[in-house]
Amino acid sequence: MTDLATTLRARLGLAWPVPVPVQRGEVVAADGYTRERIEYSGHEGDVIPAFLFMPTGREPQGGVAVFHQHNGEFHFGKSEVAGLVGSPFQAFGPALARRGLAVLAPDAISFEDRRAGVTGVEPDTYDWLQHYNALNYRLIDGDTLMRKCLDDAQRAVSVLLQLPGMDPRRVGVAGHSYGGYTALYHAALDTRCQFACISGAVCSIETRRRAGTGFTLFEAVPGLARLLDTHDLLAAIGPRPTLVVSGTQDKYSRDADEVVANVAGDFITALRYERGHALDQAALDAIVVWLVGRAS
Repeated sequence: MTDLATTLRARLGLAWPVPVPVQRGEVVAADGYTRERIEYSGHEGDVIPAFLFMPTGREPQGGVAVFHQHNGEFHFGKSEVAGLVGSPFQAFGPALARRGLAVLAPDAISFEDRRAGVTGVEPDTYDWLQHYNALNYRLIDGDTLMRKCLDDAQRAVSVLLQLPGMDPRRVGVAGHSYGGYTALYHAALDTRCQFACISGAVCSIETRRRAGTGFTLFEAVPGLARLLDTHDLLAAIGPRPTLVVSGTQDKYSRDADEVVANVAGDFITALRYERGHALDQAALDAIVVWLVGRAS
């Protein structure tokens, strides 16, 4: 597909990345790293809270923006990447920072501290409705949730690139499930992402449709399936190194091996496990090793 990034940006009305002023916050010291709560503005004037993880006692070798999963838990976002709540196999922040990387983990819109009227890591009765409205309020204005999510994502990379001494050749993105879809689309559209890890989010549109697999709300873009398929997005990331992690029993990765085989070039590393959707220790460890190798 010719210049998918320009075509999709035009369809979405997605602006190109801009510098992002950051408000620094509380720093918590942990074993081998620090965790700082920061905030920066989205294009709608909203506040994006995030955790910034830094290795202790040394300059970071590179940086990764990690986008959190969905899992029906709107009260979990950056805190799950921090290992404070949820699955221990989503704790990419500490794992990568201890290995020498800077890690930025923002809350996606309608998750954790970006829920309407509710913050923290306790669930609220109307969490699902706020996520639903994040799409619908934009659709009735002729906008899309994808534009918002991808603009937020590229701002996260801007924050990393603005860190003192950060090498722009060593900055990438990663995510599992909902975060994996974010990383997939974002890396395809933003060449500042020098590498991308996409976990639990590579499956062709037709296979998902045929199997009755749900689509993320941020993919609700009129005409999207006529514009691209998953292999087109992967191809648009190349030749930048890309890790695709999938499970043979994962409906969101049902035909990941076939999708990867449809992409020309040797820039993709594919790890396929005999498991379902959730990550386990082996997958987490493999992802961390790959990311450290790309960013170091």
